[in-house]
Amino acid sequence: MIGENSLNLCFEKLMVFGGGNCNNGKMGGAAGTEITEWKDIPVELLLGIVSLVDDDRIMILASGVCSGWRDAISCGLIHLNLSWCKKNMNNLVLSLAPKFTKLQVLNLRQDKPQLLDDAVEMISKNCHDLQDLDLSKSFKLTDYSLYVLAHGCPILTRLNISGCSAFSDNALAYLARYCRKLEVLNLCGCVRAATDTALKAIGHHCNQLQKVNLGWCEKVGDAGVTSLAYGCPNLRELDLCGCILITDESVIALATNCPHLRSLDLYYCRNITDKAMYSLAQSGVKNKREMWESVKNRYGEGLVRLNISQCTALTPPAVQAVCDLFPALHTCPLQHSLIISGCLNLTSVHCACAVQAHRPLAATPHPAL
Repeated sequence: MIGENSLNLCFEKLMVFGGGNCNNGKMGGAAGTEITEWKDIPVELLLGIVSLVDDDRIMILASGVCSGWRDAISCGLIHLNLSWCKKNMNNLVLSLAPKFTKLQVLNLRQDKPQLLDDAVEMISKNCHDLQDLDLSKSFKLTDYSLYVLAHGCPILTRLNISGCSAFSDNALAYLARYCRKLEVLNLCGCVRAATDTALKAIGHHCNQLQKVNLGWCEKVGDAGVTSLAYGCPNLRELDLCGCILITDESVIALATNCPHLRSLDLYYCRNITDKAMYSLAQSGVKNKREMWESVKNRYGEGLVRLNISQCTALTPPAVQAVCDLFPALHTCPLQHSLIISGCLNLTSVHCACAVQAHRPLAATPHPAL
């Protein structure tokens, strides 16, 4: 956070840099303009100052100095985080959204639910450039918020509505029809919204999705996950923890249609069997050449994280097959990316480096003297 003295110093340095100079206590601006008050600072310098401030509360206060400052900050401010606001966030959004119309990233995450539909409506009416929106834990929001976002913020690429338990699947499906550029979607805990009906619409319209969190969405089944797999071939991360209805069919669809999948969370999906693991291993065989190139370059394809905790139907040979085909999966403590906790029958599964670490060192002859 920049304090008052540091902020004053920023003003002085920027005005000197901009060609101003002190003359009897008065600072000269561009083109001979005399700067005697804060409101006289040129817009270019003010935007430079704004870029140095790392506390959004200072930005909000600064926007209230005068109309010139408000207009300049509203043009230059593209990121705003209001998660620090513990009360009256709804009124704050209602007052700020009409000012900061160029916002691209807006974080409205709450510890206690404050936001109402009228605040989201104000955002949708004024912030048409919004690309990244966090509304997590907004328990008081209704379907109306998703409907207005669909029309007012069509270029959203990242949307977090985790914990928004009041949203319905019809409203989420409606949003998917208009926000087709979504790449990251967090639906964790959206038990009413995240259903097969909604996921079918998302798979049909949001083909650029790369990361989806469906954690603890208990109504999600194979029909929804397979729709994602077929409609979103660029999926890289998928969280299905607690999706108790899914079976091997979902994993097979992902293994077959999502070659870029790097992280898969199947925690507590107890209907998953060895058949699903062998399908993942088979996908690794298909892309073996590309996978080894990616490992060599530390980029590219292949699973790098797999959570199968509490998937008690799995056996060691099937899981070992996956581990052998994807060398970025580790059971060793320092790189714990193959997570098998709660599966006592999988304790014999080990990654290559773990096996190497436990292998006894071969006796080597002493060098000749």
